[in-house]
Amino acid sequence: MVLQNNSKKFATISLPAIAAALSLSACSTFSSKPAAPEQGPVVARTIEEGAPVVTAKMAAARQALGQMVALQDRLYRIAGPLLINNADLCRTQARNLLGFTAKNKYSYTGEFVDAAQAVLNYGDRLEVASVLPGSGAARVGLRKGDVLLAAEGKSLPTGQHAETEAAGVLGPLVANNQALNLIVERNGSNQALKVPVTRACAFKIDIGNSDNINAYSDGQRVMITRGMVNFAQTDEAIAYVLAKDIAHNVLGHAAKTRSAYTVGSIIDNLVAVRPDVSMLIGTAGIKPMPQELDAAADSLSLYMVARAGYSTAQARAFWQRLANQYPASVLNGYTANHPAVNYRLAVIDKTVAEIKGKQAAKKPLVP
Repeated sequence: MVLQNNSKKFATISLPAIAAALSLSACSTFSSKPAAPEQGPVVARTIEEGAPVVTAKMAAARQALGQMVALQDRLYRIAGPLLINNADLCRTQARNLLGFTAKNKYSYTGEFVDAAQAVLNYGDRLEVASVLPGSGAARVGLRKGDVLLAAEGKSLPTGQHAETEAAGVLGPLVANNQALNLIVERNGSNQALKVPVTRACAFKIDIGNSDNINAYSDGQRVMITRGMVNFAQTDEAIAYVLAKDIAHNVLGHAAKTRSAYTVGSIIDNLVAVRPDVSMLIGTAGIKPMPQELDAAADSLSLYMVARAGYSTAQARAFWQRLANQYPASVLNGYTANHPAVNYRLAVIDKTVAEIKGKQAAKKPLVP
């Protein structure tokens, strides 16, 4: 979960500089700062503070923003143990992170600036948008809605470029310390918190604002579409999908298949509140994943799932159901990009049996 330097994106889990700063965005079950009770759609007031003017555009922005934030929060919560419990398996992609994301109203663009202010209560100052379960931030009681004031005695920036500027302040501090002294404002009073850094896989986790049934990874990020979340339904099934693309990143498959740029462009587009879905016509330029690489990611992902405390028992059934309902003939679906279903299922069966044996023998869950 990170602060992002692109105001069009929803922060999720860590790009190098920014991830080092706040990140592990991507997960929170805390509720945001209470807002005044609302009836009906979001309203905008005139400069003279006269009668509120109800706009359909603001109502639509409010709904779209609220839906994406809710889905993002769910992904963060599910991804938390996958990222933290598998830091050693992520090798060089593990980083010291603070375990929370922060945003202000300028994290969004256009009418969504007003929507963020009205729906999420965001202003000029950065405030905690999500806290990664199991992180040092969660353990010391950092909450969604806490306003960030200072870190190690340094005032944190405000305004339009606050996320990028805060990353520049926090990045070096997190890299060189085991804990960070923060001053936050909560319920009108200042509080001091010493936040331990969290060692975790430094991948940014995003929700894709699209109904196609797919997930993407570009080496640094993982994105799962709204359609895939709705198809998977359970937290456990969503964990299978997230872990699979985390594993692709760990194994460097985007670089090996030379797909990082193409997939990165799709992620950049789909994390917007209003993406250009025409980019998903046809194959979107994505070539099918070679079966050996796909199966290697399946195997590693199942170990990650088990180490995160999720069951692997239904993994085969989930991937089989996905392939049956959305076969490779469905363009821009998951199976079209990962067509070696039978080969993958055989590897999944073998890996699940290995994990079960190691668990029974109380051996380390290491591939």
